[in-house]
Amino acid sequence: MDATTLTYIFVGLSFTLYIGIAIWSRVASTSEFYVAGGGVHPVLNGMATAADWMSAASFISMAGLIAFLGYDGSVYLMGWTGGYVLLALLLAPYLRKFGKFTVPDFIGDRYYSDAARLVAVMCLIFISFTYVAGQMRGVGIVFSRFLEVDIDMGVLIGMGIVFMYAVLGGMKGITYTQVAQYCVLIFAYTVPAIFISMLITGNPVPQFGLGAELSDGSGLTVLQKLDRTLTDLGFSAYTEGTKSNIDIFAITLALMVGTAGLPHVIVRFFTVPNVADARRSAGWALVFIAILYTTAPAVGAFARINFIDTVNETSYKDTPDWFKNWENLGLIGWSDKNGDGKIQYRAGAPFAGKPAFDGDERTRIGARKLTNDNTLSANEVYVDRDIMVLANPEIAGLPGWVIALVAAGSLAAALSTAAGLLLVISSAISHDVVKKTINPNISDRQELRYARIAAACAIGVAGYLGINPPGFVAQVVAFAFGLAAASLFPAILMGIFSLSMNKEGAIAGMLSGLLFTGTYIVYFKFVAPDMNSANNWLIGISPEGIGAIGMLVNFTVAYCVMRLTAPVPSDVQSLIQNIRTPSRAGIAQDH
Repeated sequence: MDATTLTYIFVGLSFTLYIGIAIWSRVASTSEFYVAGGGVHPVLNGMATAADWMSAASFISMAGLIAFLGYDGSVYLMGWTGGYVLLALLLAPYLRKFGKFTVPDFIGDRYYSDAARLVAVMCLIFISFTYVAGQMRGVGIVFSRFLEVDIDMGVLIGMGIVFMYAVLGGMKGITYTQVAQYCVLIFAYTVPAIFISMLITGNPVPQFGLGAELSDGSGLTVLQKLDRTLTDLGFSAYTEGTKSNIDIFAITLALMVGTAGLPHVIVRFFTVPNVADARRSAGWALVFIAILYTTAPAVGAFARINFIDTVNETSYKDTPDWFKNWENLGLIGWSDKNGDGKIQYRAGAPFAGKPAFDGDERTRIGARKLTNDNTLSANEVYVDRDIMVLANPEIAGLPGWVIALVAAGSLAAALSTAAGLLLVISSAISHDVVKKTINPNISDRQELRYARIAAACAIGVAGYLGINPPGFVAQVVAFAFGLAAASLFPAILMGIFSLSMNKEGAIAGMLSGLLFTGTYIVYFKFVAPDMNSANNWLIGISPEGIGAIGMLVNFTVAYCVMRLTAPVPSDVQSLIQNIRTPSRAGIAQDH
């Protein structure tokens, strides 16, 4: 049975499972829709949190970034992992004790202001739609390659699946679907890594294989060979960084605090029975996340070695099918600059731009467009970083069922996070805007109807962003983390640990942090991309790391405005002190 048929079977079975869970867990109340009734077991919630957390960026793009950035790619590992620890220890238990449905719910009550609630909703929607764009693009890439459909059609299919279990089952359906998705994605990620580690080093444990000696008799370790090969081709050594220390620090910090401010991850801690279970589920989630995150560096290194060994100096007519399959999708491009018919993979930009599409017929016109001066770069190959994990089993010549498994796992990763993001968007609109602000007198049934309508609309917007993405998956996700770091994280942190932070300070801080960070990202990525270099960045900090400065802007503005405005009411101060006092808490409820 060929890989395509196996992929249809694997993906079809997994989708049947997800839809079956959605039908089984169909909700009838807002408590079930928003927080799964608050009764999810800590281990299951840990698995669901891990699936929600490990998005297409983690599954598809992170190892690809590490493969091409080497040492510099470690910022994503450090930032995302450290951020989860920060969230689990510093914020989640307190927010769970507060006992609300959504992050804007906490901010609205803590800062005794509907205006603060609406600003938080705006920040949440901005962050979540930025994040979900990367997830839907990942879905489109997987469908286009493995199921041989158009990328746009792949996004539409993904929208349909998410609609089934997000709109029908709400958080209850999403939670149990994410448990299944975690099992699928972690198996799909580790099995190919074990196979490839065995092929390259003879060691079945990828984490150990990364530092092991190659089985080709060269006497070199994996990293030694990568360093030597890349420097011979004109690249920087794999184990040496090229980013400035301040940019590495800023990106890591932005990813860490952005993680702690991501609403779709925070809300997962509202689904367990009490504060103690919130802590336990955080610990389990960290274990489940660590399995993938400790494997990713090995996957990135193996992918880069296999790609170079398979492609470089190979006659184009002799390239394997996988190269031409990805090339036909515009995710790999080749241009014979020196006319020798061989693929020259070297350092430097290969073309004037990414491969382009000519109408409905996918072509390599853009990929064939050379730079103005061919002598600027000898590189003839363009590679989209998002394909490295997906193509890795094909490059290594693994069996068809492994390729199919990776397709199912990558879809599970993208869809699980997309569903979580879309749910927090719909919850914010139905609960925080409609119920809490516009019409407090609506019934529970009416609120549930509004939540489902909002979820359906959010899925439509997410599909549009998946078809017209603003960047590659991990890059888009990094922007979302920066926006979360600059807007929601400071408001949540000060809301828990500062008795004196008032509504005026919180609102001013969120708006200034979001505006500063969003403007910086938009300017360098979309308005003036030619200016996007270290020479033009603020104190050498890239758009991926500017959220760290946005966070400082938020704190500074909030503090200054707080000093000039009325103090926090005494009843709110008592509420804050109660949140910080250890005690048992019941299930999440609206009060």
